[in-house]
Amino acid sequence: MSPLDISLADLIARLDEELPEAGELARVSEARLRAQTLSDLGDQLIDHYVSKAKRTGASWTEIGDAIGVSKQAAQQRHAPGPFERYTNLNRHSIVLAQEAARTHKHDSIGTEHLLLGLLGEPRGLAYEVLIAKAGSEQRVRDAIGEALPPAGEKALRGHIPFRPETKDSIGQARRAAADLGHDWVGTEHTLLGLIRVEESPAARILRNLGFTPDGLQEMVSAGIAERPAARDKR
Repeated sequence: MSPLDISLADLIARLDEELPEAGELARVSEARLRAQTLSDLGDQLIDHYVSKAKRTGASWTEIGDAIGVSKQAAQQRHAPGPFERYTNLNRHSIVLAQEAARTHKHDSIGTEHLLLGLLGEPRGLAYEVLIAKAGSEQRVRDAIGEALPPAGEKALRGHIPFRPETKDSIGQARRAAADLGHDWVGTEHTLLGLIRVEESPAARILRNLGFTPDGLQEMVSAGIAERPAARDKR
């Protein structure tokens, strides 16, 4: 077993179990998508500990030595970015959004993909709020599925860009956190950011599910008060 207690056999067994009718070429394509997701998670794992090392006073030269790259390469790859204050659960939701875009062979990440990412992280407060209002996870998935663009012809390799409205919602998530006086950006803030971009697909989905900006703000505030703040910061 690996240090993460995940073996190649585990990954193979899960893919085969989830795609029992798929041909071998389809499994190759799915395996590549999952490998990219694992790579994205690995990058975020390194970013997490680089950030902690910087806070304790480590230099970029020391960090580069620990990673096995030059000072300049370490700084370019791991300098603070737009997700620096994101909780681990929220970072994972972004990875899931990327995976959703690849799975549907879309050439950009939309707000609907971000909503799917939040739905894929059941430990997050956003998930609890969505299910509490919609009544079931399936209802939310169905609403997102109806809004998704048609699948593309070919899955993209490497980086998939965010659409302009998605970037706007990410900025709104940071503003939502600041409005609440929080120094972290959790899944609940991403949910607030999505509904604030009124013409985005995710905002329309949320309104169709019965959410309003003010009502969602109240649900998030109540949810934060009811659960330990650290729970969505893991």
